[in-house]
Amino acid sequence: MVKEKYQSVLNLGEKLKIQQGDVQVKDNKLKVRGVANTQYEKDLLWDEIKRVGGENPSDIMADIKVADTSVYTRHTVESGESLSKIAKQYYGDPMKYNEIFKANRDKLKNPDLIHPGQELVIPHL
Repeated sequence: MVKEKYQSVLNLGEKLKIQQGDVQVKDNKLKVRGVANTQYEKDLLWDEIKRVGGENPSDIMADIKVADTSVYTRHTVESGESLSKIAKQYYGDPMKYNEIFKANRDKLKNPDLIHPGQELVIPHL
């Protein structure tokens, strides 16, 4: 029953291609382990765990590690995006666009000029 409760977390883990995933039910507790590619993906999993189980769920134990700790995540620019839109997506604040610009100065010369297909580093704040 607890596994069904957290099925959306397990589905998200599959979608994010969590590595070394292990899911077990013991004593009516769901035990989940795995390695997320980036901190952002780990945060997405924890957000879903909290959405389903509440702020401090007692029926799940999750041990999620991060493979690449050098960046918060990486983002491939899509048509119509701007650095401020990307900053809002990852940080919740469009004004943090300059942090993304600074982390990508090797690729970007102007924060107003990004192109579809560019892969940008989204740094830790």
